[in-house]
Amino acid sequence: MQFKVTYSEVIRLSAPIAFSLLLPQVSFMANAVFLGRVGNEELVINGICSIFYLLLTYIGFGLSNGILVLLSRRAGQQDEAGMAAIFGNGLFLCLLGAIVLMLLAFGGAPFLFGFSLHDSNIFEGTIEFLYLRIWGLPFLMLSQLMNVFFIAINRSRMLIYGALVANILNVGLDYLLIFGKGGFPKLGLDGAAIASICSEAGYLLVMLGLFWRWVKQHHFPVFRNFKPDTQIMWRTLVLSGPLMLQYIFSIGGWQLFYIYIEHMGVAPLAASHILRSVLGIVGIGTWALASACNTMVSNLIGQGKQHEVFPLVRKFITLSLGYTFILATILACFPETFLYLYTNDPEVVFTGLKSLNILSFSILIMSVATICFNAVIGTGRTRANLVIEIFCVLVYVAYVTVVVEYWHKPLHWAWASEFVYWGCLLLTAGGYLLFTKGKARLL
Repeated sequence: MQFKVTYSEVIRLSAPIAFSLLLPQVSFMANAVFLGRVGNEELVINGICSIFYLLLTYIGFGLSNGILVLLSRRAGQQDEAGMAAIFGNGLFLCLLGAIVLMLLAFGGAPFLFGFSLHDSNIFEGTIEFLYLRIWGLPFLMLSQLMNVFFIAINRSRMLIYGALVANILNVGLDYLLIFGKGGFPKLGLDGAAIASICSEAGYLLVMLGLFWRWVKQHHFPVFRNFKPDTQIMWRTLVLSGPLMLQYIFSIGGWQLFYIYIEHMGVAPLAASHILRSVLGIVGIGTWALASACNTMVSNLIGQGKQHEVFPLVRKFITLSLGYTFILATILACFPETFLYLYTNDPEVVFTGLKSLNILSFSILIMSVATICFNAVIGTGRTRANLVIEIFCVLVYVAYVTVVVEYWHKPLHWAWASEFVYWGCLLLTAGGYLLFTKGKARLL
Protein backbone atom coordinates (compact mmCIF):
# COMPACT_ATOMS: atom_id res chain seq x y z
CA MET A 1 0.00 0.00 0.00
CA GLN A 2 3.02 2.28 -0.47
CA PHE A 3 3.44 4.41 -3.60
CA LYS A 4 6.49 5.15 -5.76
CA VAL A 5 7.31 8.45 -7.48
CA THR A 6 7.02 7.34 -11.13
CA TYR A 7 4.87 8.40 -14.09
CA SER A 8 3.52 4.86 -14.43
CA GLU A 9 2.40 4.85 -10.79
CA VAL A 10 0.75 8.25 -11.22
CA ILE A 11 -1.14 7.13 -14.33
CA ARG A 12 -2.07 3.77 -12.82
CA LEU A 13 -3.67 5.49 -9.83
CA SER A 14 -5.23 8.40 -11.73
CA ALA A 15 -6.82 6.58 -14.69
CA PRO A 16 -9.45 4.66 -12.65
CA ILE A 17 -10.22 7.79 -10.64
CA ALA A 18 -10.83 9.67 -13.89
CA PHE A 19 -13.23 6.97 -15.01
CA SER A 20 -15.07 7.10 -11.69
CA LEU A 21 -15.43 10.87 -12.00
CA LEU A 22 -17.40 10.27 -15.15
CA LEU A 23 -20.36 9.33 -12.92
CA PRO A 24 -21.48 12.83 -11.90
CA GLN A 25 -20.27 14.39 -15.15
CA VAL A 26 -22.04 11.91 -17.41
CA SER A 27 -25.09 12.32 -15.21
CA PHE A 28 -25.02 16.10 -15.69
CA MET A 29 -24.22 15.76 -19.40
CA ALA A 30 -26.94 13.16 -20.08
CA ASN A 31 -29.52 15.24 -18.22
CA ALA A 32 -28.45 18.38 -20.10
CA VAL A 33 -28.42 16.69 -23.53
CA PHE A 34 -31.82 14.99 -23.11
CA LEU A 35 -33.52 17.90 -21.34
CA GLY A 36 -32.14 20.31 -23.93
CA ARG A 37 -34.36 18.44 -26.40
CA VAL A 38 -37.37 18.88 -24.10
CA GLY A 39 -37.02 22.66 -23.69
CA ASN A 40 -34.79 25.49 -22.47
CA GLU A 41 -36.78 25.92 -19.24
CA GLU A 42 -36.23 22.25 -18.30
CA LEU A 43 -32.53 22.63 -19.12
CA VAL A 44 -32.30 25.70 -16.90
CA ILE A 45 -34.14 24.05 -13.96
CA ASN A 46 -31.88 21.02 -14.16
CA GLY A 47 -28.82 23.27 -14.31
CA ILE A 48 -29.75 25.39 -11.29
CA CYS A 49 -30.65 22.32 -9.23
CA SER A 50 -27.47 20.54 -10.33
CA ILE A 51 -25.30 23.37 -9.01
CA PHE A 52 -27.06 23.22 -5.65
CA TYR A 53 -26.77 19.42 -5.55
CA LEU A 54 -23.11 19.79 -6.54
CA LEU A 55 -22.64 22.01 -3.49
CA LEU A 56 -24.02 19.26 -1.24
CA THR A 57 -21.94 16.66 -3.09
CA TYR A 58 -18.73 18.59 -2.56
CA ILE A 59 -19.39 19.11 1.13
CA GLY A 60 -19.48 15.32 1.30
CA PHE A 61 -16.41 15.20 -0.92
CA GLY A 62 -14.60 17.47 1.54
CA LEU A 63 -15.41 15.02 4.34
CA SER A 64 -14.19 12.10 2.22
CA ASN A 65 -11.02 13.96 1.25
CA GLY A 66 -10.16 14.42 4.93
CA ILE A 67 -10.75 10.70 5.48
CA LEU A 68 -8.57 9.99 2.43
CA VAL A 69 -5.65 11.94 3.91
CA LEU A 70 -5.90 9.95 7.16
CA LEU A 71 -6.29 6.61 5.37
CA SER A 72 -3.38 7.34 3.03
CA ARG A 73 -1.13 8.35 5.92
CA ARG A 74 -1.95 5.09 7.75
CA ALA A 75 -1.48 3.12 4.52
CA GLY A 76 1.98 4.63 4.13
CA GLN A 77 2.71 3.52 7.71
CA GLN A 78 1.20 0.07 6.94
CA ASP A 79 -1.14 0.44 9.92
CA GLU A 80 -4.17 -1.68 8.95
CA ALA A 81 -5.85 -1.44 12.37
CA GLY A 82 -5.65 2.35 12.21
CA MET A 83 -7.10 2.34 8.69
CA ALA A 84 -9.99 0.12 9.77
CA ALA A 85 -10.85 2.39 12.69
CA ILE A 86 -10.75 5.50 10.47
CA PHE A 87 -12.96 3.84 7.85
CA GLY A 88 -15.54 2.62 10.39
CA ASN A 89 -15.90 6.03 11.99
CA GLY A 90 -15.94 7.63 8.54
CA LEU A 91 -19.01 5.55 7.77
CA PHE A 92 -20.85 7.03 10.77
CA LEU A 93 -19.81 10.55 9.76
CA CYS A 94 -20.94 10.09 6.15
CA LEU A 95 -24.38 8.82 7.17
CA LEU A 96 -24.84 11.60 9.69
CA GLY A 97 -23.58 14.18 7.20
CA ALA A 98 -26.04 13.01 4.53
CA ILE A 99 -28.99 13.33 6.92
CA VAL A 100 -27.95 16.83 8.05
CA LEU A 101 -27.41 18.05 4.47
CA MET A 102 -30.78 16.69 3.34
CA LEU A 103 -32.58 18.46 6.19
CA LEU A 104 -30.75 21.72 5.41
CA ALA A 105 -31.65 21.39 1.73
CA PHE A 106 -35.34 20.77 2.42
CA GLY A 107 -35.49 23.76 4.73
CA GLY A 108 -33.11 26.18 3.06
CA ALA A 109 -33.61 25.74 -0.70
CA PRO A 110 -37.01 27.51 -0.90
CA PHE A 111 -35.58 30.52 0.94
CA LEU A 112 -32.41 30.67 -1.19
CA PHE A 113 -34.11 30.33 -4.56
CA GLY A 114 -37.17 32.36 -3.58
CA PHE A 115 -34.88 35.25 -2.70
CA SER A 116 -32.64 35.02 -5.77
CA LEU A 117 -34.63 33.73 -8.78
CA HIS A 118 -36.83 36.17 -10.72
CA ASP A 119 -38.86 33.71 -12.83
CA SER A 120 -41.62 32.08 -10.74
CA ASN A 121 -41.94 29.08 -13.09
CA ILE A 122 -38.22 28.35 -12.82
CA PHE A 123 -38.38 28.74 -9.02
CA GLU A 124 -41.28 26.28 -8.61
CA GLY A 125 -39.75 23.78 -11.02
CA THR A 126 -36.36 23.96 -9.30
CA ILE A 127 -37.78 23.27 -5.84
CA GLU A 128 -39.91 20.37 -7.07
CA PHE A 129 -36.97 18.83 -8.94
CA LEU A 130 -34.57 19.30 -6.01
CA TYR A 131 -36.93 17.71 -3.48
CA LEU A 132 -36.86 14.52 -5.57
CA ARG A 133 -33.19 14.65 -6.57
CA ILE A 134 -31.93 15.06 -2.98
CA TRP A 135 -32.77 11.43 -2.10
CA GLY A 136 -29.69 10.27 -3.97
CA LEU A 137 -27.32 12.08 -1.58
CA PRO A 138 -26.88 9.26 1.02
CA PHE A 139 -25.95 6.80 -1.74
CA LEU A 140 -23.46 9.27 -3.19
CA MET A 141 -21.76 10.11 0.11
CA LEU A 142 -21.31 6.45 1.03
CA SER A 143 -19.94 5.80 -2.45
CA GLN A 144 -17.40 8.58 -1.93
CA LEU A 145 -16.23 6.82 1.24
CA MET A 146 -15.82 3.54 -0.66
CA ASN A 147 -13.87 5.40 -3.35
CA VAL A 148 -11.35 6.95 -0.98
CA PHE A 149 -10.78 3.63 0.74
CA PHE A 150 -9.80 1.92 -2.51
CA ILE A 151 -7.69 4.92 -3.56
CA ALA A 152 -5.84 4.87 -0.23
CA ILE A 153 -4.96 1.16 -0.55
CA ASN A 154 -3.76 1.65 -4.15
CA ARG A 155 -6.70 -0.24 -5.65
CA SER A 156 -8.25 2.65 -7.54
CA ARG A 157 -9.10 0.36 -10.48
CA MET A 158 -12.02 -0.91 -8.36
CA LEU A 159 -13.73 2.45 -8.99
CA ILE A 160 -14.11 1.56 -12.66
CA TYR A 161 -16.70 -1.15 -12.02
CA GLY A 162 -19.03 1.03 -9.98
CA ALA A 163 -18.71 3.94 -12.38
CA LEU A 164 -19.42 1.73 -15.39
CA VAL A 165 -22.63 0.33 -13.89
CA ALA A 166 -23.76 3.78 -12.72
CA ASN A 167 -23.16 5.45 -16.09
CA ILE A 168 -25.05 2.74 -17.97
CA LEU A 169 -27.96 3.04 -15.54
CA ASN A 170 -28.01 6.83 -15.69
CA VAL A 171 -27.92 7.24 -19.46
CA GLY A 172 -30.31 4.36 -20.10
CA LEU A 173 -32.88 5.42 -17.53
CA ASP A 174 -32.58 9.06 -18.61
CA TYR A 175 -33.62 8.11 -22.13
CA LEU A 176 -36.40 5.78 -20.99
CA LEU A 177 -37.91 8.00 -18.27
CA ILE A 178 -37.48 11.49 -19.72
CA PHE A 179 -39.05 10.61 -23.09
CA GLY A 180 -41.26 7.69 -21.99
CA LYS A 181 -39.60 5.05 -24.17
CA GLY A 182 -39.77 1.25 -23.86
CA GLY A 183 -43.12 1.25 -22.08
CA PHE A 184 -41.93 3.56 -19.29
CA PRO A 185 -43.98 6.66 -18.32
CA LYS A 186 -42.93 10.00 -19.80
CA LEU A 187 -41.69 11.85 -16.70
CA GLY A 188 -39.55 14.68 -18.14
CA LEU A 189 -37.61 16.41 -15.34
CA ASP A 190 -38.72 13.88 -12.74
CA GLY A 191 -37.38 11.11 -14.96
CA ALA A 192 -33.93 12.74 -14.95
CA ALA A 193 -33.96 12.89 -11.14
CA ILE A 194 -35.06 9.24 -10.76
CA ALA A 195 -32.39 8.11 -13.25
CA SER A 196 -29.66 9.90 -11.30
CA ILE A 197 -30.81 8.45 -7.97
CA CYS A 198 -30.85 4.92 -9.41
CA SER A 199 -27.35 5.37 -10.85
CA GLU A 200 -25.99 6.50 -7.47
CA ALA A 201 -27.65 3.56 -5.71
CA GLY A 202 -26.21 1.19 -8.31
CA TYR A 203 -22.73 2.62 -7.83
CA LEU A 204 -22.94 2.10 -4.06
CA LEU A 205 -24.16 -1.50 -4.36
CA VAL A 206 -21.25 -2.40 -6.65
CA MET A 207 -18.68 -0.73 -4.39
CA LEU A 208 -20.10 -2.41 -1.28
CA GLY A 209 -19.84 -5.78 -3.02
CA LEU A 210 -16.22 -5.14 -3.99
CA PHE A 211 -15.40 -3.90 -0.49
CA TRP A 212 -16.91 -6.99 1.14
CA ARG A 213 -14.97 -9.26 -1.21
CA TRP A 214 -11.69 -7.42 -0.52
CA VAL A 215 -12.24 -7.52 3.25
CA LYS A 216 -12.79 -11.29 3.19
CA GLN A 217 -9.80 -11.96 0.90
CA HIS A 218 -7.31 -9.85 2.87
CA HIS A 219 -8.74 -10.42 6.36
CA PHE A 220 -8.97 -6.66 6.81
CA PRO A 221 -9.92 -5.97 10.48
CA VAL A 222 -12.67 -3.47 9.72
CA PHE A 223 -15.38 -5.21 11.76
CA ARG A 224 -13.13 -5.59 14.81
CA ASN A 225 -12.76 -1.80 14.80
CA PHE A 226 -16.29 -1.00 13.72
CA LYS A 227 -17.33 1.08 16.70
CA PRO A 228 -17.73 4.81 17.33
CA ASP A 229 -14.59 6.55 18.53
CA THR A 230 -15.11 10.20 19.39
CA GLN A 231 -11.38 10.99 19.16
CA ILE A 232 -11.11 9.61 15.61
CA MET A 233 -14.32 11.34 14.53
CA TRP A 234 -13.16 14.63 16.03
CA ARG A 235 -9.74 14.34 14.33
CA THR A 236 -11.48 13.58 11.04
CA LEU A 237 -13.78 16.59 11.38
CA VAL A 238 -10.89 18.89 12.33
CA LEU A 239 -9.07 17.81 9.18
CA SER A 240 -12.15 17.68 6.92
CA GLY A 241 -13.91 20.79 8.28
CA PRO A 242 -11.76 23.31 6.40
CA LEU A 243 -12.16 21.25 3.21
CA MET A 244 -15.96 21.20 3.56
CA LEU A 245 -16.01 24.94 4.23
CA GLN A 246 -13.79 25.64 1.24
CA TYR A 247 -16.19 23.74 -1.02
CA ILE A 248 -19.11 25.68 0.42
CA PHE A 249 -17.31 28.87 -0.56
CA SER A 250 -16.18 27.65 -3.99
CA ILE A 251 -19.42 26.01 -5.16
CA GLY A 252 -21.42 28.71 -3.36
CA GLY A 253 -19.60 31.28 -5.47
CA TRP A 254 -20.54 29.30 -8.55
CA GLN A 255 -24.18 29.18 -7.39
CA LEU A 256 -24.14 32.98 -7.09
CA PHE A 257 -22.66 33.19 -10.60
CA TYR A 258 -25.61 31.27 -12.06
CA ILE A 259 -28.11 33.31 -10.09
CA TYR A 260 -26.64 36.43 -11.70
CA ILE A 261 -26.76 34.78 -15.13
CA GLU A 262 -30.45 33.93 -14.55
CA HIS A 263 -31.07 37.67 -14.40
CA MET A 264 -29.73 37.93 -18.01
CA GLY A 265 -32.44 35.66 -19.42
CA VAL A 266 -33.11 32.07 -20.41
CA ALA A 267 -30.70 31.84 -23.38
CA PRO A 268 -27.56 32.99 -21.49
CA LEU A 269 -28.49 30.74 -18.56
CA ALA A 270 -29.08 27.72 -20.82
CA ALA A 271 -25.74 28.38 -22.57
CA SER A 272 -23.95 28.67 -19.22
CA HIS A 273 -25.29 25.34 -17.99
CA ILE A 274 -24.05 23.74 -21.21
CA LEU A 275 -20.63 25.32 -20.61
CA ARG A 276 -20.60 23.98 -17.06
CA SER A 277 -21.22 20.49 -18.39
CA VAL A 278 -18.42 20.90 -20.95
CA LEU A 279 -16.09 22.10 -18.18
CA GLY A 280 -16.99 19.06 -16.11
CA ILE A 281 -16.26 16.64 -18.94
CA VAL A 282 -12.92 18.16 -19.99
CA GLY A 283 -11.81 18.57 -16.38
CA ILE A 284 -12.19 14.89 -15.47
CA GLY A 285 -8.54 14.04 -16.16
CA THR A 286 -7.22 17.03 -14.25
CA TRP A 287 -9.42 16.38 -11.21
CA ALA A 288 -8.46 12.71 -11.24
CA LEU A 289 -4.78 13.64 -11.25
CA ALA A 290 -5.44 16.15 -8.45
CA SER A 291 -7.15 13.50 -6.31
CA ALA A 292 -4.29 11.08 -6.94
CA CYS A 293 -1.80 13.82 -6.05
CA ASN A 294 -3.56 14.31 -2.71
CA THR A 295 -3.32 10.64 -1.72
CA MET A 296 0.22 10.07 -3.09
CA VAL A 297 1.62 13.13 -1.28
CA SER A 298 0.05 11.95 1.98
CA ASN A 299 1.29 8.39 1.40
CA LEU A 300 4.86 9.54 0.75
CA ILE A 301 4.83 11.61 3.93
CA GLY A 302 3.54 8.57 5.82
CA GLN A 303 6.57 6.65 4.46
CA GLY A 304 8.89 9.40 5.70
CA LYS A 305 9.84 10.42 2.13
CA GLN A 306 8.91 14.08 2.30
CA HIS A 307 11.88 15.02 0.07
CA GLU A 308 10.11 13.25 -2.83
CA VAL A 309 6.98 15.42 -2.65
CA PHE A 310 8.16 18.17 -5.03
CA PRO A 311 9.39 15.77 -7.77
CA LEU A 312 6.01 14.01 -7.51
CA VAL A 313 4.04 17.27 -7.83
CA ARG A 314 6.08 18.24 -10.92
CA LYS A 315 5.12 14.94 -12.57
CA PHE A 316 1.46 15.58 -11.86
CA ILE A 317 1.66 19.11 -13.29
CA THR A 318 3.34 17.85 -16.47
CA LEU A 319 0.66 15.22 -17.07
CA SER A 320 -2.21 17.54 -16.19
CA LEU A 321 -1.02 20.37 -18.42
CA GLY A 322 -0.36 18.03 -21.35
CA TYR A 323 -3.79 16.41 -21.08
CA THR A 324 -5.58 19.75 -20.81
CA PHE A 325 -3.66 21.31 -23.71
CA ILE A 326 -4.97 18.60 -26.05
CA LEU A 327 -8.58 19.16 -24.96
CA ALA A 328 -8.24 22.95 -25.05
CA THR A 329 -7.04 22.72 -28.66
CA ILE A 330 -10.02 20.55 -29.63
CA LEU A 331 -12.48 22.92 -27.93
CA ALA A 332 -10.93 25.96 -29.62
CA CYS A 333 -11.13 24.29 -33.06
CA PHE A 334 -14.67 22.87 -32.81
CA PRO A 335 -16.71 25.06 -30.43
CA GLU A 336 -20.01 24.86 -32.34
CA THR A 337 -19.83 21.07 -32.52
CA PHE A 338 -19.70 20.81 -28.72
CA LEU A 339 -22.57 23.24 -28.21
CA TYR A 340 -24.83 21.53 -30.74
CA LEU A 341 -24.39 18.26 -28.86
CA TYR A 342 -26.56 19.78 -26.13
CA THR A 343 -29.14 21.87 -27.98
CA ASN A 344 -30.68 22.57 -31.37
CA ASP A 345 -31.41 26.19 -30.45
CA PRO A 346 -29.21 28.50 -32.62
CA GLU A 347 -29.67 31.39 -30.16
CA VAL A 348 -28.24 29.36 -27.28
CA VAL A 349 -25.30 28.19 -29.42
CA PHE A 350 -24.53 31.72 -30.63
CA THR A 351 -24.76 33.06 -27.07
CA GLY A 352 -22.27 30.49 -25.77
CA LEU A 353 -19.61 30.58 -28.53
CA LYS A 354 -17.38 33.36 -27.19
CA SER A 355 -17.66 32.01 -23.65
CA LEU A 356 -16.61 28.53 -24.78
CA ASN A 357 -13.53 30.01 -26.46
CA ILE A 358 -12.60 31.72 -23.19
CA LEU A 359 -13.22 28.49 -21.28
CA SER A 360 -10.92 26.53 -23.61
CA PHE A 361 -7.98 28.70 -22.50
CA SER A 362 -8.85 29.08 -18.80
CA ILE A 363 -8.72 25.31 -18.27
CA LEU A 364 -4.97 25.44 -18.92
CA ILE A 365 -4.54 27.52 -15.76
CA MET A 366 -6.98 25.23 -13.95
CA SER A 367 -4.86 22.18 -14.81
CA VAL A 368 -1.88 23.48 -12.83
CA ALA A 369 -3.74 25.30 -10.05
CA THR A 370 -5.80 22.23 -9.09
CA ILE A 371 -2.69 20.06 -8.73
CA CYS A 372 -0.96 22.60 -6.48
CA PHE A 373 -4.08 23.02 -4.35
CA ASN A 374 -4.51 19.28 -3.80
CA ALA A 375 -0.81 18.86 -3.03
CA VAL A 376 -1.35 21.25 -0.11
CA ILE A 377 -4.31 19.09 1.01
CA GLY A 378 -2.06 16.02 0.94
CA THR A 379 0.34 17.65 3.40
CA GLY A 380 -2.53 17.85 5.91
CA ARG A 381 -2.56 21.67 5.97
CA THR A 382 -6.29 21.93 5.32
CA ARG A 383 -6.65 25.22 7.20
CA ALA A 384 -4.27 26.79 4.71
CA ASN A 385 -6.46 25.40 1.92
CA LEU A 386 -9.48 27.03 3.54
CA VAL A 387 -7.79 30.44 3.72
CA ILE A 388 -6.61 30.14 0.11
CA GLU A 389 -10.07 29.12 -1.08
CA ILE A 390 -11.88 31.91 0.77
CA PHE A 391 -9.52 34.52 -0.68
CA CYS A 392 -9.89 33.22 -4.25
CA VAL A 393 -13.68 32.94 -4.01
CA LEU A 394 -14.01 36.46 -2.61
CA VAL A 395 -11.99 37.83 -5.54
CA TYR A 396 -14.14 35.74 -7.92
CA VAL A 397 -17.43 36.92 -6.35
CA ALA A 398 -16.29 40.55 -6.43
CA TYR A 399 -15.51 40.22 -10.14
CA VAL A 400 -18.82 38.60 -11.17
CA THR A 401 -20.85 40.95 -8.96
CA VAL A 402 -19.33 44.06 -10.50
CA VAL A 403 -19.06 42.81 -14.09
CA VAL A 404 -22.32 40.85 -14.39
CA GLU A 405 -24.73 42.31 -11.86
CA TYR A 406 -23.74 46.00 -11.94
CA TRP A 407 -22.05 46.59 -15.31
CA HIS A 408 -24.34 44.14 -17.17
CA LYS A 409 -21.53 42.97 -19.44
CA PRO A 410 -22.13 40.20 -22.05
CA LEU A 411 -21.90 36.53 -21.13
CA HIS A 412 -18.30 36.03 -22.23
CA TRP A 413 -17.20 38.70 -19.74
CA ALA A 414 -18.87 36.68 -17.02
CA TRP A 415 -17.02 33.51 -18.06
CA ALA A 416 -13.73 35.40 -17.99
CA SER A 417 -14.14 34.99 -14.21
CA GLU A 418 -12.60 31.52 -14.71
CA PHE A 419 -9.27 33.25 -15.41
CA VAL A 420 -9.70 35.31 -12.23
CA TYR A 421 -10.44 32.34 -9.98
CA TRP A 422 -7.92 29.82 -11.31
CA GLY A 423 -5.23 32.48 -11.61
CA CYS A 424 -5.66 33.43 -7.95
CA LEU A 425 -5.65 29.76 -6.94
CA LEU A 426 -2.45 29.08 -8.85
CA LEU A 427 -0.62 32.03 -7.34
CA THR A 428 -1.73 31.38 -3.77
CA ALA A 429 -1.61 27.55 -3.61
CA GLY A 430 1.55 27.31 -5.72
CA GLY A 431 3.22 30.07 -3.73
CA TYR A 432 2.25 28.47 -0.42
CA LEU A 433 3.59 25.11 -1.53
CA LEU A 434 6.92 26.68 -2.47
CA PHE A 435 7.08 28.75 0.71
CA THR A 436 6.45 25.77 3.04
CA LYS A 437 8.58 23.41 0.88
CA GLY A 438 5.78 20.83 1.16
CA LYS A 439 6.24 20.37 4.91
CA ALA A 440 3.59 18.10 6.41
CA ARG A 441 1.29 18.45 9.35
CA LEU A 442 1.39 15.63 11.91
CA LEU A 443 -1.83 13.57 11.90
